[in-house]
Amino acid sequence: MEVEYKDIKVIGFDADDTLWVNETYFRDAELEFAKLLSPYETANKIDQELFKKEVENLPLYGYGIKGFVLSMVEMALEISNGTVSNATIEKILEIGKHMLNKPVELLEGVDEVLHTLSKEFRLIVVTKGDLLDQERKLEKSGLLDYFHHIEILSDKQEANYSKLLNHLDIKPSEFLMIGNSLKSDILPLVNIKAKAIHVPFHTTWIHEQVNDTETKDKSYKTVDNLLEIIPLLSRKKQSSAVKNKYV
Repeated sequence: MEVEYKDIKVIGFDADDTLWVNETYFRDAELEFAKLLSPYETANKIDQELFKKEVENLPLYGYGIKGFVLSMVEMALEISNGTVSNATIEKILEIGKHMLNKPVELLEGVDEVLHTLSKEFRLIVVTKGDLLDQERKLEKSGLLDYFHHIEILSDKQEANYSKLLNHLDIKPSEFLMIGNSLKSDILPLVNIKAKAIHVPFHTTWIHEQVNDTETKDKSYKTVDNLLEIIPLLSRKKQSSAVKNKYV
């Protein structure tokens, strides 16, 4: 089914792994953590137990690096039966600080896409995670001037999006969300009758993965990279294409 974008007035962009690199740093941190705790368990077991602990702690800590670090500390204490050294705890905290101090690495085409679309649409950021960390990354990104509004949500469920669109007086039929996560950026929008474009990132946190049943009969488009969005949405290019057709 072909998705139409002619009614779109506002475009929302996810931030992490849509505008800039994020999940890669978590994978690197997990490898460091497994090495630190290698005297107590295998890397595979540590990875599995850390994921369980993160999901268990989501209602308490939410998404983001700080919650991830707290889960690592808790896991270290549990898996070592409370014998883990202060030096190891310090190294875990250093992993977190190193993640927080990472430079913001924009993904290919981000600046060009935002520059082009901002001329024809109202752009907003709709992301989730730790407030201070996301604000820091947005500031460092150099992209703030493109956006009319920044929203950092505690979660990305249908209710969160509906509340946001209602608050900003945006009709779902006039809103398009662009992001890398089917679970957080795509399916909730489709379910509230908005539009969505999926731009996959090369790695996805297990918690954000969905199965074929969940995506069956859902109307959304997937592109390989952000630059493919410009010809889909740019009305000037669409208008030019129509004129050329009849020359």
